[in-house]
Parts: sequence; C-alpha cells; structure tokens
Amino acid sequence: MAPATAPVATLAPVADNMLRVGTKVPLKLNEELTTKGKKLRVGQHFRMEVTEPVLVGGQVVIPAGSPAVGEITEVRNKGMWGKSGHLTAQMLYVSANGRQIRMTGTFDDKGVTGTGGVVAAIAFVPIAGFLTTGTSAKVPLGAAVTGFIGEDVPLMSAAAATPLMVQPTAPMVTTAPAASSSPALTPAVATTPK
Repeated sequence: MAPATAPVATLAPVADNMLRVGTKVPLKLNEELTTKGKKLRVGQHFRMEVTEPVLVGGQVVIPAGSPAVGEITEVRNKGMWGKSGHLTAQMLYVSANGRQIRMTGTFDDKGVTGTGGVVAAIAFVPIAGFLTTGTSAKVPLGAAVTGFIGEDVPLMSAAAATPLMVQPTAPMVTTAPAASSSPALTPAVATTPK
C-alpha cells in the first residue's frame, strides 16, 4: 500500500534542484530479520520504510512512510562449538512516487558466542563442548537503520507554481497539479505514453 503524502508547509524556493549522493535516509525495518530457524537466505529481500522526510532546500522530496527495500548479503547460522549466528544486509532502493532511487549502506548483527561455555565444557566433559551453541543473529521489527542516496537525482519543476519532482528515468506524461501559493517538492510519477 502506498503511503499517504502529507501537505508540505510553505518554504523558500530550492537553490539546488538535485537530490545528492550520500543524502541520509532514516529507515526502520518492516519485518524481523533473524538466523533463527535457518530460513534467512543470501539474496533475500526485506521491507523497510522511511521514518523522517528527506528534504532538499527545506522541502520534502521523499516523504516519511515511503517504502524501501534491502537485501541479505551474508548469513551464518549458529552452530556447534559455540558458533553464533551472523547476518549482513545492504540497502537497495527507496521508492518515491513510483521511482526507485538507488541507496547504499549496510548493517549487520551477530548473536552471542557460546565460547565461554565451550571452554568450560571441554575442560570437564569434552563431548559437551560439541553440543554447546551460540545464539542466533536478530534485527527486530521496527529497528532503526540508515541508508544513503546512491545516485544524484535531478529534481524538476514545470513552472514556478508547480512542485519540484524527482525526475523520472523513462518518458513521462504528467498532469499539472492545482496551483498553490508556494512550490513543494514531490517525486514525479512515470507513465508510458499511449
């Protein structure tokens, strides 16, 4: 479901009509990531959403609630001899009104190793060390993570009274929004000409 876009307050005009590489995008996970149950796989995608609007020149270009996608890049399940679980993930893209904007950034989690228990177990009962495991890696639902814009994204405005928009990569047909007293930044919607 697409997030609702809140009205943008009256702001000064934008001097730089570009969403720049490296712009911070605050996100939260919309699902739990864990190595428990051994179901997490490298290449698996997961959902996130933007927690605070991304601004250019004080105007919103990516609204809070916009969907984003990440990908699991490394998984190690917990195992014998106290081996803990581990997962690593990277940001792929954020969607702004139909456009996918590439992102960069990674995060990871490592379970707790059972090394202390293994050492103690080996000292007293050697076979017990083999049976001692670490804990699974887990990044909970709602966990805060940070991505960064991975490409310069031009913003465009058809006229001073219309909002600035994320420029689409494909040809587009747009309908001009109702005139407002101040410009606002919103992403463009790409459609195919008929």
